Amino acid sequence: MGQAVATGLSTRDDLTVVALVDVYEPRDLVGARYVSTIEDLDSAEVDVVVDFSVPEGVVRSADWCAKHAVALVIGATGLTEEQRASVAEAAKSVGIVIAANFSIGAVLAERFAGQAAPYFDRVEIIELHHDRKVDSPSGTSISTAQEIAAARSAAGKGPLTDPTERHTIEGARGANAEGGVRIHSVRLPGLVAHQEILFGGPGEGLTIRHDSYDRQSFVQGVILAINAIDSTPRLVTGIASFVV
Repeated sequence: MGQAVATGLSTRDDLTVVALVDVYEPRDLVGARYVSTIEDLDSAEVDVVVDFSVPEGVVRSADWCAKHAVALVIGATGLTEEQRASVAEAAKSVGIVIAANFSIGAVLAERFAGQAAPYFDRVEIIELHHDRKVDSPSGTSISTAQEIAAARSAAGKGPLTDPTERHTIEGARGANAEGGVRIHSVRLPGLVAHQEILFGGPGEGLTIRHDSYDRQSFVQGVILAINAIDSTPRLVTGIASFVV
């Protein structure tokens, strides 16, 4: 993912990719230099760090950015509560954006789901990703479930309930997420990132589906975050506020 973002950003005339940070040297440096650790960066050369690594790497990036007053955009998912607390602490010193999904289409799909949520009493989410994704369910599906639950609560609706009484195989009904929204995770080779939000009501159904066929689909959202964030201390969760 980091390689894809670097490639996309390198094509922009208004942005300069200064360095790529990884344990192993990337196959394509897109005209930037390679460093094996963020501590090897010169903070005077960097306005924003974009981190799509792993949760442990995110915490290191957040600490470094807070220390050097360099803004941070985080695209890694699967952070623990403790790791998220570390990011929040860093945001007291510098501007940070953390998002589960940088696809504009995914952001809009989540927004549409929030609009539909008060009108249906049944909803389930199916998220499908490539088989190298290590966390489940996806951060996008969790965020979508939270959006649905918040919209229902604001409309005076209670949590969703599952009418299933018998489970021949435990877990067949998926994970019970925010507000009783069920999430089902699929991991298969050949996929990139896909999500279906299925609403059901008397005599009708509504499906909101988003598909990312290529990782370049996330680059535009990263650019929005880069342009929106600076060193002013704050924590922005998601890019929805940048999509108008």
